[in-house]
Amino acid sequence: MTHFVLSGIFVYPVKSLAGISANSWPVTEKGFQHDRKWMIIDNNRQFLSQRKLPRMALIKTALTDQNLILSAPGMENLSLPLNPADGHIINSTIWHDQCDARSVSTEADQWLGDFLKRDCRLVYQPDEVVRPVDPDYANPADKVAFADAFPFLIVSENSLAALNDDMQLNLPMTRFRPNLVVSGCPAYGEDSWREISIGAIDFRLPKPCSRCSIPAIDPETAQIGKEPLITLNRTRKWQNNVYFGQNALHNQCGRLTVGDTVQIKSTGAKQPPI
Repeated sequence: MTHFVLSGIFVYPVKSLAGISANSWPVTEKGFQHDRKWMIIDNNRQFLSQRKLPRMALIKTALTDQNLILSAPGMENLSLPLNPADGHIINSTIWHDQCDARSVSTEADQWLGDFLKRDCRLVYQPDEVVRPVDPDYANPADKVAFADAFPFLIVSENSLAALNDDMQLNLPMTRFRPNLVVSGCPAYGEDSWREISIGAIDFRLPKPCSRCSIPAIDPETAQIGKEPLITLNRTRKWQNNVYFGQNALHNQCGRLTVGDTVQIKSTGAKQPPI
């Protein structure tokens, strides 16, 4: 059995805002605790992301025992309770999913609207709301918060190193917004993984992650560049999409810690087959 190492953990409390790097983090039924528990929606109750609003990249997130804290250039920090006591249900749309969410506060809506320069609302997913994962790729019990489709995204350090070598650039891993980073495996080794364990938690990897324009947005400036999409189109294109990293589903709750052993339990044909 092949062994590698978990070298990075990233949590994204608010969908499409900046994430948090952690050394250790709890895993719940829906993925990492607090991961994509909040989301910004427009007046049509559609989710907003950096695809439409690159300035979202400039909003930093932090978590304390009691609060979610948002910060952005030129703005006073906004502190919000981790478990809002009230708010009303808003049926919101994430891609093709309709999902109940709960409003947070007019203060949060105003803060975000002022910075993003458009009307928007901050909502969160109460613990009792169940959003199932696409049954084509998941078991009936699999759940997810406001991530695009899956609870976890896995990328290996050497895949990014190979991509950077192809580009002759040095883009950071944060461009690709993974939850789990693995070291020690060959570049794009994760393309063939089907079942793995990290520490005491087992994962299934049902499909590769197709990439949109977000990796082309500099998370420090919100400026949009041409890479990595040009190189991914040349090296990682399959069925009219480009792929980087693997989506993953977990079989147990628990805790993951940087340094945990990653064991590859089963493999299959490379996805994408490149």
